[in-house]
Amino acid sequence: MRKATIKPTPAEVEILGILWDRGPSTVREVHEHLGAERSVGYTGALKLMQNMHAKGLVHRNQDGQAHVYEAREPARMKRQLLGDLISRVFAGSASQLVLHLLEDKKATPEEIEEIRRMLADHQRRSK
Repeated sequence: MRKATIKPTPAEVEILGILWDRGPSTVREVHEHLGAERSVGYTGALKLMQNMHAKGLVHRNQDGQAHVYEAREPARMKRQLLGDLISRVFAGSASQLVLHLLEDKKATPEEIEEIRRMLADHQRRSK
């Protein structure tokens, strides 16, 4: 299976989010974070992370007795997940996604300015 076609399950996306926030983490560390959100047993978290390793979603290194997992290619995976969301929910329209984000969440003036800067940079690069 090509890497670009691997679609993580919702539970795997949740684990990827933890790894993106924390960086490389053991199963126990991820389990502790998952436990705060919902009740998942240690062995359930372990099995999910083993499956993610088999799918190529994470790297796994051994540190003493513990395995340390790290999200593989986080920027690519985030783009893939976002692209899938835009296709399924917003009929491929990035502008509709941005409009919904701005309508549903009150953006601060700083965030609006940052969006303007990013749009200007994007426009300059695409010329």
